[in-house]
Amino acid sequence: MTTALIDADIVAYRCAATVQDYEDPEIAFYRVDVLMTQILEATSAKEYVAYLTGKDNFRKKINPEYKANRKDMVPPVYLQECKAHIQENWNTDIKSIYEADDLLGMNQTSESIICSIDKDLLMIPGEHFNWVKMEFQSVTKQDGLRHFYKQMLIGDRSDNITGVAGIGQVKATKIIDPLDTEQDMFEAVFARYDNPSRFIMNANCLWILQQEGQPWTNRQDLTLENQFAQEVAQTSDYMTLLMAGTLMEPTTMKNETSGILSNGTSMDTMQTNDQPST
Repeated sequence: MTTALIDADIVAYRCAATVQDYEDPEIAFYRVDVLMTQILEATSAKEYVAYLTGKDNFRKKINPEYKANRKDMVPPVYLQECKAHIQENWNTDIKSIYEADDLLGMNQTSESIICSIDKDLLMIPGEHFNWVKMEFQSVTKQDGLRHFYKQMLIGDRSDNITGVAGIGQVKATKIIDPLDTEQDMFEAVFARYDNPSRFIMNANCLWILQQEGQPWTNRQDLTLENQFAQEVAQTSDYMTLLMAGTLMEPTTMKNETSGILSNGTSMDTMQTNDQPST
């Protein structure tokens, strides 16, 4: 039995973006319901969960510049109403500190399919469905790791994360695709970073959780040089407290800007630039 795991952040954003402030919000709600139904029909899912981003995003506590490039963006006028409509009318899950992406990653199983148009999610092993392109894709664990380490090189423009200067999609693919183990991928990427602390910050921001409370520093099982291993261990302890909600004053690191913002994930547009504001 297939369970559809639906990226409701994007469903809400895209449908809200089709309606102007002088129009009836019921139009947006209708389009939400139509899109949700179409996703379920396309995937033949018997069960589903729609995921929304919660408050107090942990990434913003470790990187003050995370998504700061969106602060001046005006979201669709009925975005919050569309999210509320989804919560009230569809089986919805939302959890404080986590983004919808994390909830999708944590709940992916051999019997589920992630339904989204966000390419970031292709680091999550399993079945995927892009409901704009109407394409299905299977992602292996190896595929997912390669996708993540390429992002570490490229950065993510939409989330205001800088990667390594001069590396875009083509160069990142040439570096990562020939490698077979995560250890090799890590070493290839780490060697190109100018700041170990920035590597850790980027890794924890870019890694989509696949287990609750397990950001990159806490889930990695790599062979690390002693000094860097100590920094990773300290960050791991900090992240454990942060995820448990026991930190009163989170410590942030200045986001170095020595990298290049290139080839960040972007979404297909409907009538506006479909950039979820979360």
